[in-house]
Amino acid sequence: MYSAVLIAAVVGGGVLLLMRRLFPRQKAVQLLRYPAHTMRGKTIIVTGANSGIGKAVAGELLKLHARVIMACRDLKSAEEAAQEIQREAGQEQGEVVIKHLDLASLASVRRFCEEINKEESKIDVLINNAGVYQCPYTKTEDGFEMQLGVNHLGHFLLTHLLLDLLKTSAPSRIVVVSSKLYKYGHVNFDDLNSEAKYDKAFCYSQSKLANLLFTLELAKQLQGTGVTVNALTPGIVRTRLGRHVQIPFLAKPLFNLASLVFFKSPLEGAQTPLYLACSPEVEGVSGKCFANCEEEELMAKAVDEQAAKKLWDISRIMVGITD
Repeated sequence: MYSAVLIAAVVGGGVLLLMRRLFPRQKAVQLLRYPAHTMRGKTIIVTGANSGIGKAVAGELLKLHARVIMACRDLKSAEEAAQEIQREAGQEQGEVVIKHLDLASLASVRRFCEEINKEESKIDVLINNAGVYQCPYTKTEDGFEMQLGVNHLGHFLLTHLLLDLLKTSAPSRIVVVSSKLYKYGHVNFDDLNSEAKYDKAFCYSQSKLANLLFTLELAKQLQGTGVTVNALTPGIVRTRLGRHVQIPFLAKPLFNLASLVFFKSPLEGAQTPLYLACSPEVEGVSGKCFANCEEEELMAKAVDEQAAKKLWDISRIMVGITD
């Protein structure tokens, strides 16, 4: 018994020390406050809105009287999330619409966009939030490495198929959720599908770098249309995104405790996408990346226009976009 307690204490102390080094305690996040009518009459699509940052930002937009389209793979979870954010929003709130969207299936993306283009008269904001993180090597329905397929290619096709509606709805906005972990990756054009070698951490970083390069090139192509696109890095947030990460059994309780201290809550993580969706301060701003509601300086590889164009052209071919 004594040995088990001692081992747990040593492991726990090590975890806490590691967490302090990896994730310095963040300053308290100031929650944004907008007038209740701010997004009245606006239609906003949020991918992955059934949990984490997506659910939190959907809830805040609902309070601002927006019409929120929750685009989710798991409809049961989406229904439960919708009920919860509607309860929290109070009597005066916007409207919730739930739509099925599986970003690991290009056919699902196409069906979703067909429905939206047929049923919606406008889209004011598209928030590309959904993602997977460090999952075991699997492929999407179309044969893409899962993290690249969901985090980048699924959203790439989704955005492309909704562009005409976004343009006719201008001024409109596209918001792309990336990650600071982009710093640890590069776009491996020789093995984009990671078939020669798979490193789950690298592939996540590659997909998040792809988000930033996509934002860069899309902003360039949208100049003069009235549609803006900006990316963001939300920081380390307590979400289900890390469900594939293996934590030693003895360290789990302490890891969970440490996450309460060092990680942002989903609501705190949702502040920057909310800012990019709502704030008049970023009206007309495009091709930038933000963190904590302020513009973030990116590494050179994330603002490489040549790499962005190359990735754009390859992505078009991979998802089957033709002129």
